[in-house]
Amino acid sequence: MARRTSSENTTPKPPKEPGRFKQMWQVFQMTRRIDKTALPLMLTVLILPILLGVLAGLLLSQGNVLALVLYIIVGLMLGILLLLIVLGRRAERAAYSQIEGQPGAVGAVMKSGLRRAWRANEMPVAVQGRSQAAIYRAVGKPGVVLIAEGSAGQTKRLVDEERRKVARVLPNVPITVLHVGPDSDAVPLHKLAGRMNKLKKAINRNEVLAVGNRLQSLGQNGLPIPKGVDPFKVRAGRPR
Repeated sequence: MARRTSSENTTPKPPKEPGRFKQMWQVFQMTRRIDKTALPLMLTVLILPILLGVLAGLLLSQGNVLALVLYIIVGLMLGILLLLIVLGRRAERAAYSQIEGQPGAVGAVMKSGLRRAWRANEMPVAVQGRSQAAIYRAVGKPGVVLIAEGSAGQTKRLVDEERRKVARVLPNVPITVLHVGPDSDAVPLHKLAGRMNKLKKAINRNEVLAVGNRLQSLGQNGLPIPKGVDPFKVRAGRPR
């Protein structure tokens, strides 16, 4: 009886997380379903370096079998590297496309899409209650960046107010405004991080920390809205 009781009281083991290759396969399947051009592109960047390696080996190895094999291996490794790069970028783009237009989508970029040099929060600093248009704030070497989520008409007042607040606290720090929304000149969600990283540098690393600490005094006055959705946990729709 004691043996049976001890076996019944054992806590169940937590489910084992999928391995690295299984995760990559899941990412590939999600990307292939959403982005129809991803598979041909990945096959191209994989096969082309291998063919170039074979061609270079035939022309330069001068009958040396070992040299030919090495050229082919180098082409294969280069093809795999390019394949992983393309898969990562296409997977990120496909994942963000699933949440684009939803409240809190910009928060996902603030949470997982920016480099470590940026200081940002997945929660907005200002929100319009009816439309759920929101303003996010990030601090980096380009200075302070305000990201407006929603149409330009809905976010104009929020942007002006937030710009005045930041300028009052940090009068000598550049302020850049980017729009993510339905407008034709808005920044697509999957390009937001890249656009921010391309902004002209204006302050150094120590000044970024000082600016971030100074902005904490402004607080966050936005109404509660869903936190930034993790784009890589979004389940893709079933293919029809």
